[in-house]
Amino acid sequence: MNTPERRQLRATDVKRLNRTWRRATEGRLGLLVESVTQPFNIGSIFRTAAVFGVEHLWLAGNATEPTHPNAQKTALGTDRLVPWEHAGTVGDAVKKARAAGFRIVALELTGDASPLHEADLTGNVCLAVGGEDHGCSPGLLAAADAVAYIPQVGRVGSLNVAVATAVALSEIRRREWAG
Repeated sequence: MNTPERRQLRATDVKRLNRTWRRATEGRLGLLVESVTQPFNIGSIFRTAAVFGVEHLWLAGNATEPTHPNAQKTALGTDRLVPWEHAGTVGDAVKKARAAGFRIVALELTGDASPLHEADLTGNVCLAVGGEDHGCSPGLLAAADAVAYIPQVGRVGSLNVAVATAVALSEIRRREWAG
């Protein structure tokens, strides 16, 4: 059997491929990050936000800003591609996201949360994630329009916040592209 040679795409081919996916993308995505304090997590979240076309990112609580030197190490300059602001309190961040036309979907393990693959992720979604140790605050959960969780079958109870953010943003886009 003759298999074609596999090779990594060149930079211009990657740009062409990404342009194709951008054309197939209509949904608006926002991201609210509450009290994520580890700089490497913030940098990873910004890089993921840039990859999935997050329109705006609101930091709330004591979240570390992407200007932190260690955040810069993992963001690799992608923080320049995602408009962001430190909105102050989580209540202020929710108000700003709603004023921008977003529905808030918190990513958290709660009794009424929907599995991510079944959650309503249509329309203009602002995904909300909480701090490394305690997740989304009670105030954020009360303000959210919906709550979703990532089903897990292993022996670990949760994912790193940056990884969970990547999984959820990927699922939102995947559904949109699957039509």
